[in-house]
Parts: sequence; structure tokens; C-alpha cells
Amino acid sequence: MLALGIGAFAIGTGEFVIMGLLPEVAADIGVTIPQAGHVISAYALGVVIGAPVLAVAAATWGRRTLLVALMLAFAFGNFASAAAPGYASLNLLRFMAGMPHGTYFGVAALVAAALAAPGQRARAIGLVMTGLTLATLLGVPLAAWLGQHFGWRAAFVLVGAIALLAAGLIQHTLPALPAPAGASPLRELGALRNKQVWLTLGISAIGFGGLFSVFSYVKPTMIEVAGLPLAGVPVVLALFGLGMVVGNVLGSRLADRALMPTVGGMLVWSIVVLLAYVFTAQSVVLGSINIFLIGTTVAIGPALQLRLMDVAGEAQVMAAALNHSAFNVANALGAWLGGLAIAAGLGWTATGWVGALLALAGLGVFAWALADMRQRPMAVRKGPVRVTP
Repeated sequence: MLALGIGAFAIGTGEFVIMGLLPEVAADIGVTIPQAGHVISAYALGVVIGAPVLAVAAATWGRRTLLVALMLAFAFGNFASAAAPGYASLNLLRFMAGMPHGTYFGVAALVAAALAAPGQRARAIGLVMTGLTLATLLGVPLAAWLGQHFGWRAAFVLVGAIALLAAGLIQHTLPALPAPAGASPLRELGALRNKQVWLTLGISAIGFGGLFSVFSYVKPTMIEVAGLPLAGVPVVLALFGLGMVVGNVLGSRLADRALMPTVGGMLVWSIVVLLAYVFTAQSVVLGSINIFLIGTTVAIGPALQLRLMDVAGEAQVMAAALNHSAFNVANALGAWLGGLAIAAGLGWTATGWVGALLALAGLGVFAWALADMRQRPMAVRKGPVRVTP
């Protein structure tokens, strides 16, 4: 679990660190800061496309071999990004670095659940995901500091080095788990015919968007509305990261006890804390506490990952990997709609209203999924067969 978590830590650091280094990147490669921001979109596009493509292409691979290969590919993508000579090459290399992202998390979740004790599958998935949440709290600030003092390229070298460490640990600690009997690309594509898979992905892509609607603009909102000093921004961001860590731990435990109630309950919780942000953002103290609470809404992540594994039948890798494609869709959707609200003159705090509406829409998709389950009872997998090393 530690080895898998370090891989998640590497990916989380690599995904988010660029957001704090855009001015340095822009100055070095000779573009504007908005143009430099395209490398973020390139990475997200790599995640969205890479997850289904690699899940199908590597359907018959052993789990350990696949995880090591994905981590090595991620390491190469980051080392190559550090050496990118210009704008076009950097975008291409960030796209390549993003491709292993979704499939790694999907397969790592399957392996963690397969090795978990009975009744602790979500908790095992949560341990892997802790690497991602800790990246926002520790990895991103460390890589950003390195990038600001030694150049943005040094940050990607660090990410690549962590990925190499993770690959070595996975190779030496993980049992050699084979692909399930009869695994094939065609069987993985079968996930796309499953309505419950699509509904679960819809909950993630829409309901999760509220978090990103607020977080994408949290810095200017707290500075302009609450009067937060610039020096206080890292503290607020750290509170958000701490909220994600707490939410991930609690959410995985709740999901093991009651999966679907956890999904529905967390969507309701999201609506409450995102609406509260509209009013608490006027105060530095209340706004900061609220941002911590918004971070806890990531608790829905392990539950949705486990739900996908339960409804995917034999197309486990495809469904689990697509969850991270949906996560990146939520990232793009929330940031885009929040930006539209601000540009329309509704004010910085309008992102809270947008976020609450997205969470409400996610709750609607959740209700649709429940209704579909009642109308058409289906055989639900109880997770991957447990494998004893």
C-alpha cells in the first residue's frame, strides 16, 4: 500500500505543481501566462484519453507489470518535460505524462481492494488515494519551492525521481498478480455498455465539479473579498489540502460501512459547504474554515471508485480508470463554469453558487442511478477476488 501510495503522491505532485509555476514557465519558453496555462489542459487531456486507451491496450497484462510500466512512463514524461525546448514540445510532453495517470489509479485501486481484508476494500483504496491528497499538502509546496529557487524544470525532475522510486518499490513489494482469466480488450470495452457505469461516472464528472469551481478561484476570492494578505494564501491552500486528507480517510471508512448512503450523503454535504462559502468568504477566519470543509468533500472519491468496481462486472480496469477521466472532466467543468459566473459580473463568491448547483446536479444523477437499480435489478460484483500474496 505504501508503494502504491508513493506512486499516487508522484502523480498528484506532477499534476498540480505546474499551477504555481506558470509565471516561471511562461518567462522561460517565451509565451504569456495564459498560453503557459495550456500545459495544464494538455495534461488533463492526456488523462482523459489515456485512461480508456491504456486500459484496453493492457487488458491482459499482469497487475504488477502494468503498474511498474505506467510509473516508468510517467517518470519519463516528467523528465522529458524538464528538457522541453519550447511551447509546443512542452504541451506534447505534458499530454504524454498525463496518459498513465487514470490507468495507474484505476489498477492501483483494484490491486489494493484485492489485497484488502474483508470489509475494508474502500479503506484500502483510501490508503492509495492518500498519496494524492498528501501531494496537495506536501508534494506540491515542496516542488513549487524547488521550482522557484532552481527553475521550473527542477520541479519536474523531482516528480520524475519520485516516480522512479515508486516503480522500484512496486516491483519489489507487490505480489505478481496476473490479469483475470479471460481478460481481453473486448471485455474491457464492455464497461461502456453498462448504464450504471455511466451514471456513476456522471456523478463524479458533475457532482465533483463544485469543488473545482471554488478551488480554482480561491486565491483571488480570499484576497479580494475577505482581505486575506498575500502571505496568508499558502496557509489557506494548506487547509484545503488538510481537508482533502481528512475527507479521504473518513470517506473510505464510511464507504466500507454503507457505500451508496456515503455517496448520497457526501453530495448533500457538498451542497451545504459550497453554499456556505458564498457567505463565509467575507471573513478570513470563517472563509478559511469553510475552505477546509470544502476539501473534505473529496471523501466521495473512494466511494465512487468502489462503486465503479462493483458495477463494472468483468471490465474492471476500464471502469476504474475512467473514474479519473471523470475527475478531470469535473476539474475542467467546475473551473469553466466558475469563470463564466465571475466574467458575467456575479462576483467572486458566485463560484459557491455554481459549485452548489453542480453538486445538486450530481445528486440528481445519483437519484437516477438509484431509480435505475430498482427498475432493473442487476448482478453486482462484490469487488475483485481477494488474492493472498
